[in-house]
Amino acid sequence: MRTKTLALALAACLLAGDASARVLNADVHRDDSDTVTVAWSDPDPVDVYEADHPGFALKAAQRIAKADRSGHVPVAKAGLVRHYFALVDLRDHRRFDVAERLIPLTQGSNFRDIGGYVGAGGKQVRWGRIYRSGAQPMLTADDVAMVHALGIGQLVDLRSNEERLVAPTRINGVAYSAVGYGMMDIMKGAGSAPMRNGADLYRNFPTLLAPQVKLVFAHLLHEGTPIAYNCSAGQDRTGFVTAMILTALGVDRDTIIADYHLSTAYRRPEFEMPPIDPALVATNPGLQIFAGYRARPDWKTPQPLKDADGHPFLRGAFDAIRDKWGSIDAYLAQEAGVGPAELARLRREYLQ
Repeated sequence: MRTKTLALALAACLLAGDASARVLNADVHRDDSDTVTVAWSDPDPVDVYEADHPGFALKAAQRIAKADRSGHVPVAKAGLVRHYFALVDLRDHRRFDVAERLIPLTQGSNFRDIGGYVGAGGKQVRWGRIYRSGAQPMLTADDVAMVHALGIGQLVDLRSNEERLVAPTRINGVAYSAVGYGMMDIMKGAGSAPMRNGADLYRNFPTLLAPQVKLVFAHLLHEGTPIAYNCSAGQDRTGFVTAMILTALGVDRDTIIADYHLSTAYRRPEFEMPPIDPALVATNPGLQIFAGYRARPDWKTPQPLKDADGHPFLRGAFDAIRDKWGSIDAYLAQEAGVGPAELARLRREYLQ
């Protein structure tokens, strides 16, 4: 129920700034293993269409509700097939696409689609093209099959050497990229100054993760197949990379922050890393950080990603970019080779 409430709140946030939109608060939430509900609000009747692939043509889809004013339609799910929906307002005939954001993996954590958000020109980020995730060392065989069904062509692992050693991904048969660094490199925080809070940790991300950001954007620009990227929890390093992508696509800052906070509901820490061999912990300071975290009685309960004043930790990364590069556009141009021409290409490819 908490996840459903957060998803609906985010849906309200992401469309609140689009005054021309008729379909509002659109969301797909899971009722049980076999059923999802498409929910929305609209002052006018809505036709609802369904297909098994994103970006479908209406004439090739199944209409599952006609002139509907109820604001919700339950839909039976079939096996590993992921379903996508289009809501068409019958007064102005505007279309809004929506899908289930969280991929329902049995032993996965925080694996989700970043599609659906309103970006530049009031267009939506395409569903089924960009996925963010926590680590995948404990996926079941059905989980792996479900991920393969997404058609992902590239997996970029944002984790440190230590994390990748003790918790390798189970998603095989997909092109895989990673850049080596040590867990202690993350803990440097703001330069050589001691860290005071989570925002200080994030100040290191724009520099530490610049090679990974470049990898992700290179794939987005040149490969064309869906991409997934992950860290261990799918919230911090993954949250930073997601913020760079959504900013490049023209999504507003409030929506980016709202998506970032979804990790608190979507994480399942018990599936992000298997038990760690004590012999490895004894000789590896990086792994000692994880062992210490798991020794806490509340380690399976994700904590909110904000400081005591309610400010998101992600703000630390934004502040670091402002201080060193001046803007996110300048950061992407200098560190990832994404200038005005590349931004325009990204928006053509990933907005609809």
